[in-house]
Amino acid sequence: MRESPEVNLFIIGAMKSGTTSLHNYLATHPDIFMCEPKEPGFFVEELTWAKGLDWYRSLFADAQGKAVVGESSTHYTKLPVYRGVPERIAEFNPNARFIYLMRDPVDRAVSHYWHNVRDLTSGRERRDMLTAMQRDPQYVAFSDYAMQLKPYMEIFGRERIFVATFERMVADPAGVVGEIFSWLRVDGSFQPEDLHRRWNAAPEELSRVRGLGILNRIRYSRAWDRLAPAMPGRLRRLGIFLAEKPVGRASQDETAAQRYLRPILRGRVEEIRSLLGRDFNEWITLYR
Repeated sequence: MRESPEVNLFIIGAMKSGTTSLHNYLATHPDIFMCEPKEPGFFVEELTWAKGLDWYRSLFADAQGKAVVGESSTHYTKLPVYRGVPERIAEFNPNARFIYLMRDPVDRAVSHYWHNVRDLTSGRERRDMLTAMQRDPQYVAFSDYAMQLKPYMEIFGRERIFVATFERMVADPAGVVGEIFSWLRVDGSFQPEDLHRRWNAAPEELSRVRGLGILNRIRYSRAWDRLAPAMPGRLRRLGIFLAEKPVGRASQDETAAQRYLRPILRGRVEEIRSLLGRDFNEWITLYR
């Protein structure tokens, strides 16, 4: 196998803040290679760390000649769930650079909820939105941008981290992407053709796990994989129907969840404002 170029760029988050779109924009630049799959999550010990460096480097085997070699894993900014990531990256490449996208933290948490609802393979989110926000600290923690960013700033320094907001990237994708290209010291005049395309936007109508999720767990089990090919089509469709149900975003009272989140997250935003020395007036839902 060819020796892979060293990975020198990491899009580290935040989850549900446009990282997939940015990953795809950067991948079109002739001097940048972004790996597939998008989220290898290698530097998270609980995920793919055990696969080893040879496996990780194999993801970049086709990056020969590229000035920037990168990956995107939002798992890298999911404290307190996953710890020690910046330390592992520093040991791997102390000269790495990072991009961190932030979104209105209330909107991010709401989008995170719908992401979990749609994740039928785990069936992790069956609660109403307000109850989920109150009982699962991850929704707030992953919107605590100062907490997530501080370890990287302490280890790598502020100058090695490019910070932008999802809202500005939506409003001015060419401007944000051009700034990133210039920061990466590649041709800043290059413009991806699909700058106004958005990836992974949650649809208004989606499916969620039905009931306690027992049938859904069976559906995504190895036993189902073995038996399903031999089942009549009608029986398979009935199994899917009983395992999941359609749901519209309008069925949830997002307003109650937003009211709960605002006072908590406003305090967290004060910390990131102080850390970065800038305001976030584009975060309309937070200040509504």
